Amino acid sequence: MALFRKKKTIRLNPELPTKSVPKRTDIPDNLIERCPKCRKVIFQTQLPTNHCCPHCQNHLQFPAEKRIAWLTDDNSFIEWDKELGLADPLEFPGYEAKLEAAQELTGLKEAVLTGQATLNQIPFAIGVMDSRFVMASMGTVVGEKLVRLFEQATEKSLSVVLYIASGGARMQEGILSLMQMAKVSQAVAKHSEAGLFYCAILTNPTTGGVTASFAMQGDMILAEPDATVGFAGKRVIEQTIKATLPKEFQKAESVLENGFIDQIVKRDDQVQILHLLLTIHQKQA
Repeated sequence: MALFRKKKTIRLNPELPTKSVPKRTDIPDNLIERCPKCRKVIFQTQLPTNHCCPHCQNHLQFPAEKRIAWLTDDNSFIEWDKELGLADPLEFPGYEAKLEAAQELTGLKEAVLTGQATLNQIPFAIGVMDSRFVMASMGTVVGEKLVRLFEQATEKSLSVVLYIASGGARMQEGILSLMQMAKVSQAVAKHSEAGLFYCAILTNPTTGGVTASFAMQGDMILAEPDATVGFAGKRVIEQTIKATLPKEFQKAESVLENGFIDQIVKRDDQVQILHLLLTIHQKQA
């Protein structure tokens, strides 16, 4: 008696259809994300058009193109200065590759998207900084696009709405990035001298040289809930003054209490509030 039986060979019928198993690469990288506040998992199919967490309403990163499409009238956005992008004035090692990777990730040429649109049929100029692009740090191209935004808005007698998010000046461009602070501030001042309205909306995070310049020059300064707003980082300040700072230090709510912000506005209310402000400040021909 045989102790082991010979295994039968199973032959597949080549005429039968085979079920294809999707490769791992077929699954999108951004299929899910985790809310940094409540730590719950969010599927992209669950994400509302305003990019707020469906569980706790935390204001998540809002890609520039999607924010503009969400805020403005359908098909009203006309992009300005599309050709500007990819500048490496100091030939900083590895910087060009970093910019190219950011472009691939975001689909943007640089960290700010600018142009003209309408909100409930009211024309205005708009700029949106995207923190996914090298933390929306301000280099020469970002500075130039912002200057042109205010200059063209001045020529066309348009109000400016600027959504701001930034880690500050871009270190790979050295002092040239710091020069953008004064450069943009001058363009903002000329826009103001023409009697035109500028609304700055601070999103998470707004820090560094951006905070020290055009972010605080708005006729109306709004902020999104829980946004970090400040100049130097919290840890840097604590190490400098040798003291522990409050938990809510540099949160928009704390900055509001100290008078640097006019109002905190949830995304659900931004369309209505901005429409009201643009209506009030619409320059008559």
